[in-house]
Amino acid sequence: MTRILYYIYMRIFFLPIFLLLTLLTALTTMAGCLLGGERIFSYYPGMLWSRASCYLALCPVKVSGREHIRKGQSYIFASNHQGAFDIFLIYGFLGTPLKWIMKDGLRKIPFVGAACRAAGFIFVDHSTPQAAARSLQKAEQSLSRGASIAIFPEGSRTRTGGMNRFKKGAFRMAADLRLPIVPITLNGPYKILPIGSLNPSRHRMEMIIHPPVPVEDATEGPQSLEQLAARTHQIIASGLWPEFRI
Repeated sequence: MTRILYYIYMRIFFLPIFLLLTLLTALTTMAGCLLGGERIFSYYPGMLWSRASCYLALCPVKVSGREHIRKGQSYIFASNHQGAFDIFLIYGFLGTPLKWIMKDGLRKIPFVGAACRAAGFIFVDHSTPQAAARSLQKAEQSLSRGASIAIFPEGSRTRTGGMNRFKKGAFRMAADLRLPIVPITLNGPYKILPIGSLNPSRHRMEMIIHPPVPVEDATEGPQSLEQLAARTHQIIASGLWPEFRI
């Protein structure tokens, strides 16, 4: 009975308000960034939209480890990718401005894609190795200007709740720019809206922000990048709920 009531609530109440908030957030972001306020409007409208989405979905959020983030320091935030609510959890509750590295196909979403472009988010084009390299160069330019970046090194959402192998792009950027990587463990989004599902379920969520991982030793070549990726993967996996440690 509870599941049926939640389904009705999400269809009648959550979805219309979410779509309206998404439109208003996109328009506010585009207008603010185009008028020269990218520093504020590339982050705060999206942050409020993300928090509101979690609250409206009636999904409680627990965050630990914010003390590991130093104000004014640029980071590469690397997280596992459990479901669609991952973005709301990180964007809404991390507590620091950031830019996203996103799949190129997301730029086609009406209003949202245009807002992400205006905010300076980086779309990764995997159509050719040259296009992928250009995307990473753009991300490095954003980092060199003092921004922080959030990325899902798995590249796509998990189908089991566990973790997939990490790609090395994020770790190559971190090594090139000597920026620390902050591993983030997400628990719960898989239970709410996993890949392939259109019917959200109410569930609690947790975000664990781990201490930064230095990259000074990861500049010697592919093997060092593999080790850095493996270490980050291990740290994130250590915070997973037991049911996701598969």
